Amino acid sequence: MNDELSMIEKNATWELVDRPTDKPIIGVKWVFKTKLNLGGSVQKNKAQLVAKGYAQKPGVDYNETFVPVARLDTIRTLVALAAQKNWKLYQLDVKSAFLNGVLEEEVYVDQPDGFVVKGSEDKVYKLHKALYGLKPGERQKF
Repeated sequence: MNDELSMIEKNATWELVDRPTDKPIIGVKWVFKTKLNLGGSVQKNKAQLVAKGYAQKPGVDYNETFVPVARLDTIRTLVALAAQKNWKLYQLDVKSAFLNGVLEEEVYVDQPDGFVVKGSEDKVYKLHKALYGLKPGERQKF
């Protein structure tokens, strides 16, 4: 959980601000996953902070959602072309890539349970970048 919050802070994803009276506040929750090795042993435990995007209302909290995803036909064509031309293929996984999408909307989230800043319990985070689970965050440019 500390690693996740460190990455969020490092990316300048949010800032602690006074609670607005005219904007909805979206809750957050922790999602836990256990990654296993091929042999079935635990490789690592992972915690991810996600916005409760299911509570957002279309037309109020966001206007549209869109997730850019490559079609399988496109991927097959590129792999076939690479094989034909003897090109080398590389795979890349960008850790926390989703957190790099800059938000255009004004979005506020609660402080996560267990990580409320002492003396600022009544404050919320204003998001500058996308957070997992956020409806407008799904269509941000990276």
